[in-house]
Amino acid sequence: MRKFKRVLITGIAGSGGSYLAEQILDQQKDIQLSGTTRWHSTTNKSNLINIIDQVKLYECDLNDFSSTLRTLQDFKPDLIFNLASIANVRACFDTPLTIVQNNIMSTLNLLEAIRFCKTKPLLVHCSTSEVYGQVDESNVPITEDCPINPVNPYSVSKCSQDQLVYTYGKAYNLPTIRTRMFSYLNPRRFDLFATSFARQVILIEQGKQTILKHGNLESLRTLIDVRDATRSYWEVAKYGKLGEVYNLGGTTSLSVGDFLALLICKSKVAIKTQPDQSLFRPIDITLQIPDTTKFNSITKWRPQYSLEQSVDFLLDQLRSLI
Repeated sequence: MRKFKRVLITGIAGSGGSYLAEQILDQQKDIQLSGTTRWHSTTNKSNLINIIDQVKLYECDLNDFSSTLRTLQDFKPDLIFNLASIANVRACFDTPLTIVQNNIMSTLNLLEAIRFCKTKPLLVHCSTSEVYGQVDESNVPITEDCPINPVNPYSVSKCSQDQLVYTYGKAYNLPTIRTRMFSYLNPRRFDLFATSFARQVILIEQGKQTILKHGNLESLRTLIDVRDATRSYWEVAKYGKLGEVYNLGGTTSLSVGDFLALLICKSKVAIKTQPDQSLFRPIDITLQIPDTTKFNSITKWRPQYSLEQSVDFLLDQLRSLI
């Protein structure tokens, strides 16, 4: 098992980065934790309100090589989690150039900065199941050997990140591990379908909205609680084999429509729904069921929260925010 003293999270103020920071501080009290943020970022530093006095923040845009290198040289991390990306799949069809350029160049700058540093921290690159694209049923559940077949600009950018991390690991002997996370429930990220549904349920409860609008309800997803998801990141950093890639995800699979029905059952008022064409993607990924055998074989990690508990957590967190 690896042990770490100085951990850097890129995109720490984001929805995933902030939960990961909380998880690490909960798991290891003596850790020195830092993270990168951007003054022009759309994320909200209020995500860090519970731990702000325990984290050192760096104003660093990963698209700026000089500030990226300066951050690494100042903090000298022995572990880096790379979560900094623009991750809105629906928006990537409208702003593909921005998303592809940001995601690829930010990762390339980070890898170059690590290469120029005297110390060589472990880089855990946090990617997504979107890289697999539209998977044939014969490849379900999806293993790490499943062909990569991106179907939107966002997933193309994530594939490029994945391959850059792999290449730099091999070419420059950098310690790297790649992960591909499947769908998770995250109260701090409003553009996820689950959070969007839950937010609309609460707005309808409060009389601020009348109809819940949705996109495609037919997609089949395997869901995991964000707290379990971020704990798996920490576990793969400690136990993962260098140079390898690991699927991360839950064990409960259901359609987006079934998840919406579960949320409606928990609502305090009657909910009317209506499809909204603006929420449908030009191309959708309809089958995302992971095989996490490879990850499970190296760690004792298992999900701690049931779907029921995760949905209650999602609703409770959003009710406190809205």
